[in-house]
Amino acid sequence: MQQANRFRIQPGGKLSGQLTVPGDKSISHRAIMLGAIAEGETNVSGFLQGEDTLATMQAFQQMGVSIERSGSNIRIIGVGLGGLKAPGKPLDLGNSGTSVRLLAGLLAGQRFDVDLTGDESLRKRPMRRVIDPLMQMNASISCTDDGTLPVHITGGQQLHGIEYDMPVASAQLKSCLLLAGLYASGTTIVIECKPTRDHTERMLTAFGCPVDKQGQRISIQSSNKLVGNDVHVPADFSSAAFFIVAAAIVPGSDIVIKNVGVNPTRHAMLDILKLMGAKIDLLNQREQTGEPVADIHVEYSQLNGITIPEALVPIAIDEFPIIFIAAAAAKGVTKLSGAAELRVKESDRIESMLAGLLALGIKAEALGDGMIIEGGKFSGGEVNSFTDHRIAMAFSVAGMLATDTVTVNDCTNVATSFPGFFDTARQIGMHIDHG
Repeated sequence: MQQANRFRIQPGGKLSGQLTVPGDKSISHRAIMLGAIAEGETNVSGFLQGEDTLATMQAFQQMGVSIERSGSNIRIIGVGLGGLKAPGKPLDLGNSGTSVRLLAGLLAGQRFDVDLTGDESLRKRPMRRVIDPLMQMNASISCTDDGTLPVHITGGQQLHGIEYDMPVASAQLKSCLLLAGLYASGTTIVIECKPTRDHTERMLTAFGCPVDKQGQRISIQSSNKLVGNDVHVPADFSSAAFFIVAAAIVPGSDIVIKNVGVNPTRHAMLDILKLMGAKIDLLNQREQTGEPVADIHVEYSQLNGITIPEALVPIAIDEFPIIFIAAAAAKGVTKLSGAAELRVKESDRIESMLAGLLALGIKAEALGDGMIIEGGKFSGGEVNSFTDHRIAMAFSVAGMLATDTVTVNDCTNVATSFPGFFDTARQIGMHIDHG
């Protein structure tokens, strides 16, 4: 259903029972991309039907790839590494940073020219971080003087492998260069400053292009072909995170979230919450298409503030909006540093969360690369999500513990990652309505 532009949350209630959340966004993106340039058929189950992933799907359809969708099941007829065709117009990736940055690498080695653009929010996000190393690989690629979209790629360039020390911990940058490496002569080597999610490496291997990983040194050889595969997409950990925290902080809550991806390069939030005293167990652990999966059992427990270990920060970067809500509900002070990347997400998530926490009566202080939050009581009030889907969902959870109604504005973009959030929240016990 179309998301409302405003959520209103009444305090009270508790979460109980079993629930499922939509498919993993990161894996859904990559399944479309690799299936499109593989040879043969790729069938994807559990695909996230969110606006971001549909933007990726539509981009490849514009480039001549046959993709059939029946709900969360996708059938892709791959065209091979060199089979994409020039789109008739710029590729509009909406709000999806993953789409535009990964496509920059994948398209840098094609024979045709292409332009990449997006919505107003995406056009503010930094692109130099992928453009500069792609130019070192001999890509002909440019953006605005401000380092933002639109991006223009001139085709027909012979890419060559490079060794690149990543200046930031970014799975998008790493994946961009590995995808470009499929088309580059020689070896492409990426050296991570800190570990980031490894979905691209796992999926490339599953599609027949092994990725060599020695510590934080990751390398890929140019490839002759990828081979179509069946991909089973687990539930998205980043979507599950909102209900994990809600159950952990709302008295009386006890839930099980089914079939969640628990890739060790994604679930650092669980480690952070356990350090704060959360009761979380992984049940029925197993593997699907190279990805670890489990059912997550969460019970309420009084949390305590901590200094978040910096080693966990890059792996939990997408979950910090809801981790900040956990910190605000905890006893004592929580301090985060080493998270400057939060400032270049869909919004400046440090400033966006600070504004909302202050509006709801929580004492907090922004740092250049993080935040200090003193646990307290949420008052009622009105919060601006700054059109950021994760900010909107995070403050919806805060509303359960507030002393009065919490209104969250600009919630339309929740559909980019979790189109069923509103209905799922109501079904599991949140008192949420369209404002």
